[in-house]
Amino acid sequence: MGDNGGGRLKYQRCLLKLSGEAFADPDLGVGIDPRIVSSIARQVAESQTLGNQLAIVIGGGNIVRGLSASAQGTERSTADYMGMLATVINSLALQDALEKEGVQTRVQSAIWMQEVAEPYIRRRAIRHLEKGRVVIFAGGTGNPYFSTDTSAALRALEIGAEVILKGTRVAGVYDADPLVHPEAKMFSSLRYIEVLNRGLKVMDSTAISLCMDNDLPIVVFGLKDGNIMRVLAGEDVGTCVHSEAAAH
Repeated sequence: MGDNGGGRLKYQRCLLKLSGEAFADPDLGVGIDPRIVSSIARQVAESQTLGNQLAIVIGGGNIVRGLSASAQGTERSTADYMGMLATVINSLALQDALEKEGVQTRVQSAIWMQEVAEPYIRRRAIRHLEKGRVVIFAGGTGNPYFSTDTSAALRALEIGAEVILKGTRVAGVYDADPLVHPEAKMFSSLRYIEVLNRGLKVMDSTAISLCMDNDLPIVVFGLKDGNIMRVLAGEDVGTCVHSEAAAH
């Protein structure tokens, strides 16, 4: 799967998608656990030695999730804007942790808030990446009714990323929830259409369709044990979703 010992890397420019829940205290499932954020930042800092260009999109589900807030009675557009603002909080937390690890980082927000983040400008984002900075895209797409999964797919395409790397709590994509069904089997590869037809929880259907239409592969992997470094180096980690994959 490529080499990182002087040859061409498997992936030169990547977008890492993290759920907001990845930042939360495992026992509470909400809030921001600084130890976990620092652990993720250390993995990203270590991976920067490979020379990849890395952008990041983070969800906001550890603070507020638009769909959940809407289900509890908040008007949908308002609920989604609340969720977008939650992603900004997480992005600033990760930026702080990354800079403590010596990684130059820029947060670009789709919602204008010049006091805390740059506005999202595609060409500026690409320039930051070319200079070796990590760019965190916050605020979703800036529009309600679009998830952070869709934001990740959109931003990845806009910046010319070669792959979306989706870090999760489990090792990859399974035929059932492995946290509930220990006997569940993990796929090493899948086609986009299989993900849609089987309703597998990789990303939402809008994001999968966007990736499928533009042939943008997705690698789903577990965040533990330094896997960010491994997947950026092109090792066989997790589940790859793309057009030519054969399900195993």
